[in-house]
Amino acid sequence: MDKETEEIKRKMAEQLQASSRMSVTTTPVDLSDRSFEEFVKEGKPVVIDFWAPWCGPCRFVSPVVEDLAKEYGDRVKFGKVNVDENPVTSNRFGIQSIPTIMYFKHGKPVDATIGALPRPMLERKIKAIL
Repeated sequence: MDKETEEIKRKMAEQLQASSRMSVTTTPVDLSDRSFEEFVKEGKPVVIDFWAPWCGPCRFVSPVVEDLAKEYGDRVKFGKVNVDENPVTSNRFGIQSIPTIMYFKHGKPVDATIGALPRPMLERKIKAIL
C-alpha cells in the first residue's frame, strides 16, 4: 500500500479506538443533580445506584454494582447518586429507602429495586433492559 492509504488507515484506527474508549465505562459514574439528566438521556440503558456513605446495605451493594459495570459496561451505563448530596434527583424519583437501584431505558425509568439484593437478582433486571 502507498503511504497515503496507510496514513488514512492509521487515523481511522485511532478514531475508532478513541470513540470506543469514550462510550465504555467499566466503573459507575458519580452523578450530581446537575449531571444526572444528561447521563440518563444518552443512548444506552442506564442503571443508577442511589446510596449514602452511612448506609450499611449500600456498602454491600456497591461492589456488586461495580462488578456488574465491568461486565455490562459495553452495553449499559452505570451511575451512582449520593442521596445526601443530591436531594433534587432523589426527591424527583421518590427515593425513600436506600440502596435503591433504578433502571432506565430511553431516558425513562422502567424498574427499580430496593435493598441489598444479591447479584443474580440485579443481573436479571439488567438483562431485562437490554
